[in-house]
Amino acid sequence: MSDQISFDDFLKVDIRVGRIVEAEEFPEARRPAYKMKIDFGPEIGVKKTSAQITKHYTPETLIGKLVMAVVNFPPRQIGPVMSEVLTLGVPDDEGEVVLLTPDKDVPIGGRLY
Repeated sequence: MSDQISFDDFLKVDIRVGRIVEAEEFPEARRPAYKMKIDFGPEIGVKKTSAQITKHYTPETLIGKLVMAVVNFPPRQIGPVMSEVLTLGVPDDEGEVVLLTPDKDVPIGGRLY
């Protein structure tokens, strides 16, 4: 388990729901990955990212999918892609990423609480 944090620390992490609007292969990545654009609604807009999620997803199955992402980290250069958000997932029993998604259709841009 990680070190304990305060509730105020948790509130600093801005986790929002977004809808994947573009997904494509990312052949320049060191490990198999996809480049994606995720729409977080009018307040945040469309953000770019990459994710190593090729085991369970194809670009076609990602389009339209709701996902959870941290939207207030500083942008980070990943190869030729400037990643603007961190898409969240958990490992399956083989350590492969399974995306965190709402189990109902919810408005994009909603903040996790």
